[in-house]
Amino acid sequence: MHLEPRPGTAGPGPHLRELKDAVRALLGLDNDTAVIVRQLACSEPGCPPLETIVAVVPMEGEAHRWTLLRPADQITENDLRATLLPHRPNRPEQPNGFLGPTL
Repeated sequence: MHLEPRPGTAGPGPHLRELKDAVRALLGLDNDTAVIVRQLACSEPGCPPLETIVAVVPMEGEAHRWTLLRPADQITENDLRATLLPHRPNRPEQPNGFLGPTL
């Protein structure tokens, strides 16, 4: 069954899909692990107008989340590499549930 987006809503943009694919490849994730990439408006003082959240949610185990303090269309693979790789899920030196740094 193919589902269409609700009228007036757009599906994820091509850049969000590219970021999701890049996260999956960088972290070597299987197809059972959910990768969520969302661009959100931030209204807190000192926060950029748009930030991008990356979440990795495995079928079993802890979920992990990273915040990149820029719009999704400005994030490069090098940005993802610098943010995600030092704090990969399942690395022994990181505590479970670690929330990665902001970039």
